[in-house]
Parts: sequence; C-alpha cells; structure tokens
Amino acid sequence: MKLSHLVLTSIFALPALVHAGSGHHGGIQAASGNANMAAFDIVHAKITTEGNVATFHMAVDGKAGSDRPKKIGKLGGSEVYSYVWPTNIDSYEVGFEAEAGILALAVTAHPDFDDTPLYDENQDGDTGNDGWDWHSHWVVLKPNDQCGKGALGVVDIPKGEKPRLPKTWPGLPILLDSPGWQPTFKDDSLEVKVAFANAQAIQTAQFDGVTSALRVNQSVHAPLLCVVNVMDVASGDLSLPGIVNQ
Repeated sequence: MKLSHLVLTSIFALPALVHAGSGHHGGIQAASGNANMAAFDIVHAKITTEGNVATFHMAVDGKAGSDRPKKIGKLGGSEVYSYVWPTNIDSYEVGFEAEAGILALAVTAHPDFDDTPLYDENQDGDTGNDGWDWHSHWVVLKPNDQCGKGALGVVDIPKGEKPRLPKTWPGLPILLDSPGWQPTFKDDSLEVKVAFANAQAIQTAQFDGVTSALRVNQSVHAPLLCVVNVMDVASGDLSLPGIVNQ
C-alpha cells in the first residue's frame, strides 16, 4: 500500500526545520521545540544496515524513554507512548499479508497491559507483567475515521478472518507483531537492531520518524488501537524522506 500523502500531510502537519549542531549525522535532521515533552521531541532519525541487520536510530531533545503513560488500571482507555519509524517496506517482508498498510517499527511502553507474551523484559520470571518496559513491535497502520477524522489506527483483524501473520504475533486481533528486538536507550537516543530475512527489503527502504500516543478503545473493540496524539514528526509531513544508509 502506498502512502496517501494528502491524507497524512493533514494529520502530521508540523514544521520541518534543520536541527543545527545536533552531533547526529545523516538521516533526517529536525528542529527541537515541536513537542510538549522533550523526551518525544525528535531531532534526528536514521536507519543504517550491516548485512541483513538494520539499526533504527532516533534522537530527541530530552532524555529518551524518560516519560511513560500513567497507569489507569484497565485495558480500555489505556495509553501507549511510542517512538515510531514508518517505512515503505512491504508488510509481507515481516510476516503479514502483502501491501496490508503502512509498515512501521515502533518502540512502545504501556503500564496497563502486556503484549509481548513470549518475552520477560524485566527478568522477574513473569512474561505477562512488563508492558511498562520499553519494547518493540511491527505495526501495520491505515487511516481510520473511527479513530477520529483523518486519524490512523492499527489495522484490525475482522472476526473470522485469518490473514497471514508473523510467528511472534501476540494474539491480539490487530496487525501487530512482538518480535523481541530489544531497544537500547542512551541519554538522548534510542536504537533497535532488527534482522531481516531479505536484506534487500531494508537496504532500499525509505522512512520517517514519529513520536505519538495511542489509545486502546474504551470498549476494547474495533478499532482496537488508535493514534490519538502525534507528538512530533521528523520530516514535518510524513513524506518518508529518509533513505537507508544515507
């Protein structure tokens, strides 16, 4: 699926200015001051590769990963904070149906639920209690007016349908994968190393950088997970100007 530039420009219309003197080279440079929380104020986004392994990098104006959503004690209405790299990679390359939507790598935290049932991120012996810890997902996004006019949502899986899904799909009725790629944080930056079966799929990709908040539907029903607050966009217009290895 190709990005609808007209639709997404209206959603992510933020100024794209060069971040001078950031110390981060290549990729997408962005100005600070576009987000209310410094931890989500993007100044740099980049993807590089070595063989079939891609390193997704993002830098912000504050301390990366220092802010998380407040716990509300239930799934419905709970929030998800995220650092996201939208790409033009075909969703088929990571285990979904071909051209299912906008494939994005997301690093998320959400204290009210756990969606990585195969992994114990906090190493306490319980794989079901660590949604608060930052972890990675592949998500497939599409415009969904049920999330709000012009808003994006994670694509729902209609009841009774059985689309192609990654082996590490966590069982939720949405196009989301929990592959276990562990994000690392250092001062103003975060990185995720991701291995691809098809190295060419990432080496020719374009990308952008986004920070956002998502919300689980109060009824815990379709649409299950909506983008409700775009904090910052590296390019300013989600035009995917980033080129891997540049």
